[in-house]
Amino acid sequence: MLRVEGAVVRFGDRRALDHVDLEVGPGETIAVLGPSGSGKTTLLRAVAGLQRLGEGCIRWGDDDLAGVAAHERHFGLMFQEYALFPHRDVAGNVEFGLRMTSSDRAARARRVDEVLDLVGLAGFRTRRVASLSGGEQQRVALARALAVSPRLLMLDEPLGALDRVWRRRLLTEIRAILDRAALPALYVTHDHEEAFAIATRVAIMRAGRVVQVGAPAEVWRAPVDAWTATFLGFGPIVAAEVRNGLVHTPWGSIECRVNPAARAVEAVVRPDGARIDDAGPIHATVVRAMFTGARVELAAVAESGPPLIVVVAPHDAPAVGDRVRLSIDPDALLVYPDRAD
Repeated sequence: MLRVEGAVVRFGDRRALDHVDLEVGPGETIAVLGPSGSGKTTLLRAVAGLQRLGEGCIRWGDDDLAGVAAHERHFGLMFQEYALFPHRDVAGNVEFGLRMTSSDRAARARRVDEVLDLVGLAGFRTRRVASLSGGEQQRVALARALAVSPRLLMLDEPLGALDRVWRRRLLTEIRAILDRAALPALYVTHDHEEAFAIATRVAIMRAGRVVQVGAPAEVWRAPVDAWTATFLGFGPIVAAEVRNGLVHTPWGSIECRVNPAARAVEAVVRPDGARIDDAGPIHATVVRAMFTGARVELAAVAESGPPLIVVVAPHDAPAVGDRVRLSIDPDALLVYPDRAD
């Protein structure tokens, strides 16, 4: 098990990591999710041994890794840029790390074949890197990281340079590869859909701190605060008040499923929380419709309050300008203490 305990990294007066605690268990994939500048890549570099801690420690099992060089930690690291050698063929790239750990040429060749088969590139060993697609290059980089049999795999925005089609395809493939390899992994990304699809648990970072850790479904159902809800794409955040078991919002009064300490609150509706309902209490007009293939995302402006997002099947989608009635699922109304209190 990897354990990060009270990790602090300072760059001048700024704390890039601010007392971070995190664990990665056997076979577990932790997606470290956050916006640019939140500290997620600094955390990865610290675990890899490429960034010294100012305070705290990083442990593998009971062993403190302070002073252990990066190449002695036996961790695999895959960068967004892949960092492949253009003058080497696929086998030469995958074998690179093995040359430092084994002088047995035949054993290295067998291991190269094993990992190329694992990532779906059997038969590619003599191909030139420059002749490969972006997705194939990404898998070569993954094979190279896996070839040295790391005890932990770390991936830093591995799909960031790919188009949407390749991202979705390779995300599924990486998940399957990690499952087959049974490796613990740290997966850094700024994309919450990517994090939810790949991870056993998600660790959300903000300003150098881990603000929430949980299974993807848990984080989606209950973001820890209004900032996290906004980062995950929930919105808008509105001022509300809790009285007599009801949350009084700009869209009307909704049953309260929480018991906040403060009566003045902020409220937000999950993207799946508003629905078209012929008997719904909210009268609204559709002002935007975005077709995404399997669904249509509608923006509907109510008679009071900001627009609500409604997701419907394409065959059920009203047209822009249509009047609709909406209701809000009480379980999808999230309530947080007012930050101004």
